[in-house]
Amino acid sequence: MVQPVNVRTLPPRPDVFDRNLLLRALAPADRQLLAPLVEDVTLTTGHVLFDPGQDVTHVIFPLDGTVTTLLVPLLDGRTIETATVGREGALGGVVSQGYLPAFNRAVVQLGGPALRISAKQLQEVKQTSPAIRNVITRYADCLLAQVLQSVACNAAHPIDQRSARWLLTLQDRLGDDTLPVTQEMLADMLGVRRTYLCGVLRGLQAKGLIQIKRRQITISDRAALEGAACECHARVRKHFTDVLGAIYRDDGKLVAVKPDAAPAPSSALAVKAL
Repeated sequence: MVQPVNVRTLPPRPDVFDRNLLLRALAPADRQLLAPLVEDVTLTTGHVLFDPGQDVTHVIFPLDGTVTTLLVPLLDGRTIETATVGREGALGGVVSQGYLPAFNRAVVQLGGPALRISAKQLQEVKQTSPAIRNVITRYADCLLAQVLQSVACNAAHPIDQRSARWLLTLQDRLGDDTLPVTQEMLADMLGVRRTYLCGVLRGLQAKGLIQIKRRQITISDRAALEGAACECHARVRKHFTDVLGAIYRDDGKLVAVKPDAAPAPSSALAVKAL
């Protein structure tokens, strides 16, 4: 069931836009267009933002430390992760024309602050600001790439490589070596039993790639973990660089996006309520 979020009634401070990489990439004039329309919200871990078939009425921009995930629920009760969205992006009607039904489920993986705007209002602003339309279109393309690569990864790659990919993806979005996730959470994302996943994680720990503690996993050697992952993480990362102008530090963590530095999109996208 979709749950309400804690919404502040006051407009957010201007500097809060710096806590989401898409919004940080906008010029001051474009931020001013959005500022009167966005709301401060607090998302709670486990919170369901929307379910399949429900209208997606808002676009949500997670801020530092907040991570959401897009899931496909199956009839047997399992859910399969298709994309992870944190401070680098947005979710919920990113490129839709107002309200459209969702195809998947969106859940808050790690709770925290976010900004949200009516999908209808964002669509109106996109028509008046080429820069906002450009950054949202580019991100939507990257989000779709992440979804498609995740489908291929789930079908073709073994669980140890998929686990490494997922941990790297989460680290990119948090910018921290210590990931506040449980083995149960990771098992749910990957659609496997926790007991099976425990053995996989212990194998990664034995190789010195990660450290497992209660309710957290620390990445000890990112370069080695990248070597243990399948090609999916690197392919999505390259697409973020090519399309969104993503900038990564030497240690591999995503720190900024500069859409103007990437080639112009060749065509508009037609993606429903990702």
